[in-house]
This record gives sequence, C-alpha cells and structure tokens, in this order.
Amino acid sequence: MKRIGVMTSGGDSPGMNAAIRAVVRTAIYHGLDVFGVQHGYQGMIDGQIEPMTARTVSGIIHRGGTILHTARCAAFMEAEGRAKAAAQLQHHGIEGMVLIGGDGTYRGAEALHAEYGVCCIGMPGTIDNDIGGTEFTIGFDTAMNTAMEAIDRLRDTAASHDRIFFVEVMGRHNGYIAMMSGLAGGAEEILVPESTTTLEHLVESMRTGRARGKDSMIVVVAEGDELGSAFEVAQKVAEISEFKDTRVAVIGHLQRGGSPTAFDRVLASRMGVCAVEALIAGETGKMVGISNQEMVLRPFSDSRTVSNRPDLRLLETARILSV
Repeated sequence: MKRIGVMTSGGDSPGMNAAIRAVVRTAIYHGLDVFGVQHGYQGMIDGQIEPMTARTVSGIIHRGGTILHTARCAAFMEAEGRAKAAAQLQHHGIEGMVLIGGDGTYRGAEALHAEYGVCCIGMPGTIDNDIGGTEFTIGFDTAMNTAMEAIDRLRDTAASHDRIFFVEVMGRHNGYIAMMSGLAGGAEEILVPESTTTLEHLVESMRTGRARGKDSMIVVVAEGDELGSAFEVAQKVAEISEFKDTRVAVIGHLQRGGSPTAFDRVLASRMGVCAVEALIAGETGKMVGISNQEMVLRPFSDSRTVSNRPDLRLLETARILSV
C-alpha cells in the first residue's frame, strides 16, 4: 500500500483533529502518501481530495471540530454515489481509507470495501460513547467534562436563588453523558433512556431532598429520556407537585465543541497510529477500539451489534451521594 486517505464523517467531536494528525504523521513515518477527504462522503463523491503533509496538521492537536469538515451524505447511500466516490479514490491512487465517525460512517465503509475493494479502517468519533466494540469514543470525555462544568456553574446560581434546575444534555439514545456528568456534578436525580424513572418517583425524590434541608437541586436529563425533554419534565413536575418555580438549561451543541481533553487527545493519537498500521498490515473492514487500556481491532458490525451501555449501578451511586 502506497497511498491512503483520511476523512471525518457524521457529527463532529472534540479530538477529531488529533486523530487526523495522528493518521497523517503515522502514514508519513511509514513512507506512505496521505490524502485528506473534505466534507465526508460528499467530498469523496465530489473529488474534494487533497494531499496532506506533516505541516498540514501542525498546531491542530488542541483544536476542536475537524479541519477536514464533516457532512451527512444521502447520495452515498445510492449505488451511483458510491460508484462516483470509488472512481475519485481510484483517480487519486488511494488504496486504503481511515474513516473517523460512527455507525453510519462504518456502514458506508463496508459498502465501499464490498463493492470496490477499498481497504477501510474506522476510528470511533462521537461524543455519545454509543459505539459497540470500544470502551471509549473520541470526544466523549471532553463532552462529559463540558457538561459537568456547565452543571457546576448552574449549581452556583441554583444555590444562590434556592432553585431547582433541570439540565438537559445530549444523548438521544444513550445516557452516558447524562450519567457521568450528573454523577460528577453531584446531581440529585439523573434521567437516562436506559432506565425508567416515573414522574411520581422523581417528585418523591425531590420532596425527600427538600425534607432533608435541600434548598436547591439539580436534575440532569438526557435529551432522549422517555419522560421527555428537560422543558417537558419541568412542566410535568409543576403540574403534579408544589415544585412550580423551576428553571431549565439546555447545554446543547456546546458539548460538541471546544478543546479536547488530554484523555481524548491521547486516545485519538493512539487510535490513529493503530489505524494506519492496521491498513499497512492488510487489515480491512474493522474499527479501532480500546479495551482494558489496549488498542484492539473489531469488525465494523460490532459497532451496532455489541452493546455499549452505561453502568446503571452508577444511578444508585448518585442517589446515595445526593442525601
């Protein structure tokens, strides 16, 4: 293998630039030419492919987002779109791809390999930590810390005004960010999609806290919780209880941006080296993961068939510590 490409796809996450840097410099170290594909699969179709050097990725390890940009691409789901993308890779002499993203990115990579023989290795880049086959994804640690810092600031205001705050964090199908940031931020209650919390239980928990002398409280809500958004939960609580003067804060896309933590930078760097060396070794159709602090290669299918759920025992830990 003489030439490889690297791209980011799907939602951005802190640490993607560190991953790009690692891929480019590892390729150069091993004597390979490396090309960057702009704007994900759409850029692959459109031929937005440019050579990269060690200097191209200088000074980006600390930056959030992705210098290669990212996009979702409906055209790649069609055979015609994939044919155009494969033709562009062939035109540039690219034999292998490192693709940084999530399950949708991997599905595209599987099709690219099956239909056109392009060797593909994936790297898990998403703040939700919801990809099977790896204990951590690039960007999760940063997003968790961003949410925790927001909770810390909101607690200052909540304590000053003796108020209850409902704080919504990202997690449409996965409660990792809510659970970990809520536990770290000392939340009184944490609502996640993986666990059922009734409205009555939530209100009773808040009443217990008030009876114990709590004048202010924080309830962290994952956006995908079955009770609804933070606004909906606050409204439902007000309708059936005395807790009517509450405030809602939605952290939103703040969790996606910002400088990656040391953990995410190191994780992305290690995964980038592993991904390139996997291509050189002839591997394909696999993603890089981390298990027990070691880099591992897993089939793309693991990203959707292997469960990666937060430990629900942490919810009980949070409740014990909220007395």
